[in-house]
Amino acid sequence: MTRAAATPIAFDVADEGRVSGLVDSPAAPRACYVFAHGAGAGMNHPFMVAVAQGLAERGVATLRFQFPYMERGSKRPDPPPRAQAAVRAAAAEAARLFPGVALFAGGKSFGGRMTSQAQAASPLGGVRGLVFLGFPLHPPGKPSDERAQHLFDVRIPMLFLQGARDDFAQLELLQPLVERLGKAATLQLFADADHSFHVPARVAGGDAGVRAGLLDAMARWLERA
Repeated sequence: MTRAAATPIAFDVADEGRVSGLVDSPAAPRACYVFAHGAGAGMNHPFMVAVAQGLAERGVATLRFQFPYMERGSKRPDPPPRAQAAVRAAAAEAARLFPGVALFAGGKSFGGRMTSQAQAASPLGGVRGLVFLGFPLHPPGKPSDERAQHLFDVRIPMLFLQGARDDFAQLELLQPLVERLGKAATLQLFADADHSFHVPARVAGGDAGVRAGLLDAMARWLERA
């Protein structure tokens, strides 16, 4: 599939003003993914760019966006209500830009968790499913699944794409959690990958190979969801 260069956009977040976004899309997308960034880097981080471009090559549009704190140049992430408002505004903008196209949402780490919290609090209009790229189940070295309790209030399918070496999500906690969430939740593990989907140099294919596998798995799931 061919794709055009990312298109800059901007949209309003309730009580926060305007934030920037980028849209990557093939000519005739079969789905659109609202893609929220992690806590430490914005929508232009190389991982975000690579995922957006890779999805466009697989027929899926993405709308990346800045959380308000990143738009202001702050290093302190927004409190959940503000971050959730940004997710909600981004989903509404994606629905406006891609009418009739299957809509999904999620993100990298913090962005995925804020998206799931927004969905649990009040369903995002038109969103069919959530995709998490490294769900941050707990801080490193502090294993717990308390951050995930809201997921039981999510009533749409969820895909967890997770590195097997992710120190933000011990598998001893994550795998039973996904099982308890039931048929709506799917876990796809990537051997040797960490929270950022980096793998040791000895691993054949390296980071690019892991990322290609991640994108293929995501594209297949979006097709079925």
